[in-house]
Amino acid sequence: MMKMLDLFGPMKKDMDFIEKQLYRSVEGEEGLLSSTSSHLLKAGGKRLRPVFVLLGGKFGNYDLEKLQYVAVTLELIHSASLVHDDVIDDAETRRGKPTVKSQWDNRIAMYTGDYIFGKALTLATRLEDPKIHQILAKAMVQMSIGEMEQIRDFFNTEQSVRNYLLRIRRKTALLIAISCQLGAIAAGASDELGRLLYRYGYNVGMAFQIRDDLLDLFGTEKQIGKPPGSDMRQGNITLPVLYALQENELREPLLQEIREIHKMDGRKDASDAIQMIRQSSGVTTAEGLADRFIDKALDALSRLPEIKAKKNLQDIAHFVNRRTY
Repeated sequence: MMKMLDLFGPMKKDMDFIEKQLYRSVEGEEGLLSSTSSHLLKAGGKRLRPVFVLLGGKFGNYDLEKLQYVAVTLELIHSASLVHDDVIDDAETRRGKPTVKSQWDNRIAMYTGDYIFGKALTLATRLEDPKIHQILAKAMVQMSIGEMEQIRDFFNTEQSVRNYLLRIRRKTALLIAISCQLGAIAAGASDELGRLLYRYGYNVGMAFQIRDDLLDLFGTEKQIGKPPGSDMRQGNITLPVLYALQENELREPLLQEIREIHKMDGRKDASDAIQMIRQSSGVTTAEGLADRFIDKALDALSRLPEIKAKKNLQDIAHFVNRRTY
């Protein structure tokens, strides 16, 4: 499967530098916390947020020395939220590797998340623009609210599509949006360019999460690094499930399956429920919404200057929306 950086080789050198800085940033005097943090980073990931920071920086005075503090900070914030997520979801693996929670324990995982957040904020102090700090702080508050909303809505089959969209806005789209925006701000680009890049990132982030939720129902364990249907077994009712529940003939049998999964604390196999959702029109409806978000992202891009980074951002938008299952 094509990887994100296969889209544009010339960025590889800069991304290798960011990767090195990422590992360097979690080194510290507390050996165990450095080890647990490195363990999490070694599980890899798309490094989507740093890529967006660097591309956003191309719309101003591109300076990797300065942009590293934004790119590494945002990837650390994302990583810290994942460690906490794994504790809440009781997840044994992430991207096919044991989670910090399963390799050590819940307490160590929680402190690892806190440590990584602290390291992110330490790095951010290298940036003098107060606007960057305000945007970062606001986003972290919103992400925490998104996490609480997710917990509140575990196994809630009555939640609205609007609720779901608000939640993924806070949990996923916001961090991707500010990655694009802060890259531009740190490079001294105009506020207007920053706003357009934010709009692009927000819409790509929304589509990315919807596609991720579809992948959880259609992907193989090798593809997604965890068993298919993990979201549902953890109580996370995603968009295709909500749409499937709106179908009269499916509603009752699907509700019954979800209740059984809940009753057994997620230990019940979710394959029957997955089968029902796959056969519903909920899948094409969810895909249609992801398409609309990508169209909005491309619309925001169309107003940006014609530079190579714009083409890279277009490629990423199409790549996100073509994630196969």
